[in-house]
Amino acid sequence: QVQLVESGGGLVQAGDSLRLSCAASGRSFSSSAMGWFRQTPGKEREFVARIAWTGGRISYAESVKGRFTISRDNAKNTVYLQMNSLKPEDTAVYYCAADNNPYGSDSAGPYDYWGQGTQVTVSS
Repeated sequence: QVQLVESGGGLVQAGDSLRLSCAASGRSFSSSAMGWFRQTPGKEREFVARIAWTGGRISYAESVKGRFTISRDNAKNTVYLQMNSLKPEDTAVYYCAADNNPYGSDSAGPYDYWGQGTQVTVSS
């Protein structure tokens, strides 16, 4: 079992940066792949980034490549999403997720645990 709590969201202007954190509790964090997803009202949850249990096999959505960086610190049971050069279209609720599969997926379905989400709003 893994419990996830996101933090770091907020209201920023276009071009600004934010760093999201996802603190995990539970004994299986270090062996779980972690992902970040986002969702806006009326739309399906969208893949943002994922990272394997080793810290490798990183994957990004095309829309955030070059601007967002995912990382993890297994000693702190935390995964991060550094978001730079934010755009209004990045506005969404951001969720972190844990996958018992150690390499993860770009799809939301396989993930086993989800956080409650943190709001990111980017004004133009």
